[in-house]
Amino acid sequence: MRDKAFASYHPIILFVYFTVTVFITMFTMHPVLLGISFVGSIVFCGTLIGVKELFKSLAYSVPILIIIALTNPLFSHNGETILFFLNDNPVTAEAICYGVAIAVMIISMYYWFKCYHAVMTSDKFVFLFGRFLPKLALLLSMTLGFVPKLKKRYREINEAQKAMGIYTSKSYVDRIRSKVRVMSILLTWSLENSVDTADSMRARGYGLKGRSSYAIYRWHRQDTVMACIAFALSAGVIWLMFSGYGDYNFYPTLAKIDVSALAFTLYAGLFILMFLSTVIEIKENLLWRYLRSKI
Repeated sequence: MRDKAFASYHPIILFVYFTVTVFITMFTMHPVLLGISFVGSIVFCGTLIGVKELFKSLAYSVPILIIIALTNPLFSHNGETILFFLNDNPVTAEAICYGVAIAVMIISMYYWFKCYHAVMTSDKFVFLFGRFLPKLALLLSMTLGFVPKLKKRYREINEAQKAMGIYTSKSYVDRIRSKVRVMSILLTWSLENSVDTADSMRARGYGLKGRSSYAIYRWHRQDTVMACIAFALSAGVIWLMFSGYGDYNFYPTLAKIDVSALAFTLYAGLFILMFLSTVIEIKENLLWRYLRSKI
């Protein structure tokens, strides 16, 4: 299977890119900017994990988005456009729109972190921070990789228990007992694995002063080009945002979308930045398929 194209860039490029995308998503409530980040994160995630896995992810992320969006009007009654009353409390259009914006921001960040996990592997993270913060880098890299490992290990234990015929009853009590047994085995395995990993790293002298390390990552020409493009786009977008073109107010009434030239420059710059990784991935996928067709 072909490696991910965007993952071939230097770890510094990848880390800075995802940091900027998450930072911009976190510190804006502008509908256009949030929409660009939302679509960009989902499309890029689809190119990394595949359309089938993406739809599986959307099957539970979209309901969460709806729940978050509908929760805000129940607690916030600000806004002048009253739609109806619920238990003598006004439900306003502004509160609903604000809830939708918060939900879109949270889901966008979730998918950007999902993309980060697919591209930024633990060895790249240790490469970046291993020399400066060796213990913290190891801890964070283990934590980031812990959830998928647990999920995979859980499936293995559960399938092994079924294959051995340890539990075959359809009763709810037996199902609960089987899940408790699997979780107990999983917890024991995770504790033993963490201890073995710590002993192994200590035996290899990880974190000791003066310890040399080998890195397979080298800075190439494509990294320079990518760094220049990403830096120019990020600097321009952040400058325009802090200049006020990324501001938007939901209360007391919904503000109008800015359609000035600089505002459109902000939208276009963010669009290019957010979809830059997707374009790289799609371009390499098409090239890969073309070359395979020539074999």
